Amino acid sequence: MKNAEQIIAELKHFTGSEVMYKHWLGIQYTEGVKYLADAAEAYWLIDIIASYQTKKFLSNSQLQDFQIWHLLVENQSGTLICEWDTDQEVIRQEIEYTDFPLATTKLYLVQKVLMLPSEN
Repeated sequence: MKNAEQIIAELKHFTGSEVMYKHWLGIQYTEGVKYLADAAEAYWLIDIIASYQTKKFLSNSQLQDFQIWHLLVENQSGTLICEWDTDQEVIRQEIEYTDFPLATTKLYLVQKVLMLPSEN
């Protein structure tokens, strides 16, 4: 696993994606998200976000085309939050233990494609 400084430096290089990766739960994700998952050994993060994309969850029309996902990590535990707009929280999931190296991460899910904010 790379350290936080290495990951943050590399994430700055992702400004678009020519390749999309398909998750088995139906969403796609960009090269930047794949890099993050590889570097931080965090495919579990993609799994969690994809697992929320159910008919019930998406029955909220504000979540169908755009979602903001924040992962906050402190003392090796985390909180994953989904918002439909800035400060409009929909879901909060506590993660008892994680070795995710970044203190905070933001991802967008736009029309079923998970991406870094810089790839939007």
